[in-house]
Amino acid sequence: MAQPQAEIGIFGGSGFYRFLDSTEEVRVETPYGPPSDKITIGELAGRTVAFLPRHGREHQFPAHMVNYRANIFAMKELGVTRILGPCAVGSLQPEVKRESFVICDQFVDRTYGRKDTFYDGPVTTHISSADPYCPVLRQIMYETCKAHGIDVKPAGTVVVIQGPRFSTRSESKWFSSQGWEVINMTQYPEVVLARELEMCYVNISLVTDYDVGIEGEMDIAPVTVEDIIRILNANNARLKDVIFDAVPKIPKERTCPCATALANARL
Repeated sequence: MAQPQAEIGIFGGSGFYRFLDSTEEVRVETPYGPPSDKITIGELAGRTVAFLPRHGREHQFPAHMVNYRANIFAMKELGVTRILGPCAVGSLQPEVKRESFVICDQFVDRTYGRKDTFYDGPVTTHISSADPYCPVLRQIMYETCKAHGIDVKPAGTVVVIQGPRFSTRSESKWFSSQGWEVINMTQYPEVVLARELEMCYVNISLVTDYDVGIEGEMDIAPVTVEDIIRILNANNARLKDVIFDAVPKIPKERTCPCATALANARL
């Protein structure tokens, strides 16, 4: 029997394990192994949506063990052309406050050993990563967040660390000194794998805490697990409202560079 199809894919981040109530669950096989979980497919405002918690429903896959290639490939197999990739992040700058959102436009990769390409040969493929996030989706998400009264930045750089450990104070101070806004463990290679398959990708960074490099330089109490859980739950509740409003605004046709990423990428 043919797999059901979807147009828009959503990766659930930490604490974001369910999305639509009325859904069909599908298991997708890929050449790269199984995705993090079954994918649920439903309808939102007349658009078909596929949802996959990137860490699994029980958060059983830490960031460095997520099968990013399988997750992206599974979405492609279902017909997905746009991916919304929210994630929890720590702030690296005093002005990027807890409970705020950042619609990232750049990343810095500090991971190692992750399977980060679909193209191991024999056809050599070099995609451009100059502007890794879809400009059309970024604008839609920013405007929708603003309409919901969310403190949101329209651009920012996320530095992606390997995990599962958090940064040392010195590492965090270095990241902050570069002017990078937020820190996370999952944005790489997720976004570039989507670009390799000519899929649009947007990140919504949900700020839960201040990273250790700036905690001692600000008049704030050190973050606690209880604080993070409270903020995470509040952010995910607002995120769902934003996504419900944003999905119908996504244009049917794609005019962004993402759709032709492979046009001049092969030797």
